[in-house]
Amino acid sequence: MSSTGDPLDSRPGNTPNEPPQAPLIEHLIELRSRLLRSVVVIVVVFLALYAFSNDIYTFVAKPLMALLPEGSQMIATEVASPFLAPFKLTLVVAVFIAIPFVLHQAWAFVAPGLYENEKMLAFPLLVSSVVLFYGGAAFAYYVVFPLLFAFFTQTGPENVAVMTDINQYLNFVLKLFFAFGVAFEIPIATFLLILSGATTVESLSKKRPYIFLGCFIIGMLLTPPDVISQSLLAVPMYLLYEIGLLFGRLVRKRRDEQAREAEKESA
Repeated sequence: MSSTGDPLDSRPGNTPNEPPQAPLIEHLIELRSRLLRSVVVIVVVFLALYAFSNDIYTFVAKPLMALLPEGSQMIATEVASPFLAPFKLTLVVAVFIAIPFVLHQAWAFVAPGLYENEKMLAFPLLVSSVVLFYGGAAFAYYVVFPLLFAFFTQTGPENVAVMTDINQYLNFVLKLFFAFGVAFEIPIATFLLILSGATTVESLSKKRPYIFLGCFIIGMLLTPPDVISQSLLAVPMYLLYEIGLLFGRLVRKRRDEQAREAEKESA
């Protein structure tokens, strides 16, 4: 029986009348292998960093410590907090550092099943996603934290000593790191929506007021209940949305030019 029209036949490495390269069990074995490699790398990075766990926590706490009144300090209200807070942070940092390797393993697993044009697009998007996530976390640490903690420490009553619990502080900053890291992925999400045809640049442009409002709603949900942190998340989110629209326009323009060239050649 002819296999003409079978989408598997046009995948890389497959020829007509030839079965898929690997059965399901082999794909599952490969997936398990790549997951184990990722876990091993995370564990190795964690073990390498564990000796510096207190230094890592001090670095993350620096934006708040620099703004505490003289004589104030952070405290631990639970018995295990002095151990668990640096331990938890070091584990998160290990995952953070290992993200490029983990994504590389994911890419190596799915790449053989992609067309060449899909590979050419997927890899830059993957790299951009990692860079944007790191950029969001860096923006939170170097821009948001100093402004936010300055506001918190200067608005309290004079007779109230600021002594933040180390575990509560860690949960607070990790939430912001994650929120800003994810928020900085907006250009990728916008670009993919336009590229896939799920929406158009014109349609998204008309929805700017709703997007602007939605950014502030998301900022309200993902950040502490204060206007400053909400605005510091919402405004960059909206600007990144506009960047995604810009790249969507450029890609659409390029596709239109390629389509016109193809029509000329066919004529």
